[in-house]
Amino acid sequence: MPLPTAISLRTLVTASLLALAAGPLFAATCEAVVEANDAMQFNTKDIAVDKSCKQFKLTLRHTGKLPKTAMGHNVLIAKAADLQAVANDGIAAGAAQDYVKAGDARVVAHTKLVGGGESDSVPVPVAKLAPKESYAFFCSFPGHSALMKGTVTLK
Repeated sequence: MPLPTAISLRTLVTASLLALAAGPLFAATCEAVVEANDAMQFNTKDIAVDKSCKQFKLTLRHTGKLPKTAMGHNVLIAKAADLQAVANDGIAAGAAQDYVKAGDARVVAHTKLVGGGESDSVPVPVAKLAPKESYAFFCSFPGHSALMKGTVTLK
């Protein structure tokens, strides 16, 4: 059996290292963490959901210090066209309902309302996201959805 040449050995080692490095880069990401602060801001404007995921875990972390009665935040996912109507209905539902209308079929998923230092996670059923539809995520605390919103993209 002939000994491998330096070139073929180098090629083999390089190919092996590339394969190892590429593995995690192509793995589906089935979760996202969105941070919200006391300045009515999310730390991101886009959530990418891999279409190979059956469920997607969405976590909201409130990095501020104010209580939820003064500066509470939640995250809802709905069709972009429904954002304003869902937010309006959420305001009418009130704080006791986390500013989400009970049983609202337009809401794909939502976290509970959290205050400074708190967090909440919710599973998002990816099957509820249509590939050709535009989706948004937003906070439905009164007055927040104008600033605290972004897009949800199925990739």
